Amino acid sequence: MGVIIVMDTIRNYIRLVISEIDRSRRAPPEKKLRVFDFDDTLVKTGSMIHVTSGNGDTFDLTPGEYAVYAPQPGDQFDYSDFEGLVDPREIGWTVKILRSIIAKGGEVVILTARGNPDPVRLFLQQAGLPEIDIIALGNSDPQRKADYISGRIEADGLQHVEFFDDSYKNIEAVKRLKPMFPGVDIIARHITH
Repeated sequence: MGVIIVMDTIRNYIRLVISEIDRSRRAPPEKKLRVFDFDDTLVKTGSMIHVTSGNGDTFDLTPGEYAVYAPQPGDQFDYSDFEGLVDPREIGWTVKILRSIIAKGGEVVILTARGNPDPVRLFLQQAGLPEIDIIALGNSDPQRKADYISGRIEADGLQHVEFFDDSYKNIEAVKRLKPMFPGVDIIARHITH
C-alpha cells in the first residue's frame, strides 16, 4: 500500500513540474530595455560646447561641465564639435557592460543629445560592436530623454528599463518616471569616472 502512495506522489510531482515548465514556456519573456548615453558614458571625446555669454565673453565646456552648467541669460551655445568624433576614447568599463548586454541578446539603445547619429555609429564600428539603435535627439533637455523612455514603456509594454548616463540632470528626469509607471522596474545609473 505504501508503494502505491509513493508512486502516486511521484506521478503528481512529475505532472506538477511538467505543468510549470509548460506555463513558463507559454509566459512571455520579460520585456527589458537598456539605454546608454554616449558622451562621457561610453566615450570621452575632445568635443567641446562653445559658449558665448550675454556680455560677449567666450569659453568652452566639456560635456561633463555642460551637464552641470546653469545657463545664464543671453548664453549662446555652439555644439558643432558634436557633428563628428574629436579624439574618441572608449570608457572601458561601461563599454564592457554594453558588450555583455549585447552578447546576451538584450535590447540596447544609445540615446544621445547629439543631433547626428553618424559619429556614434562610427565609434561602434571602430570598437567592433554590432549595429544597434541610435536615437539622436538633437537636444540636451533632460526631459527629452525621459520622454523617449516613457514613450517606449507605453508603446512596447516594457517591464524593466535600465538607463546609464553621466548627467545628474538626465538621471533625475528618468527617476521621475517611476511614479508614472509603478509596475515597471526603472533603474537610473549615474555614471561617474
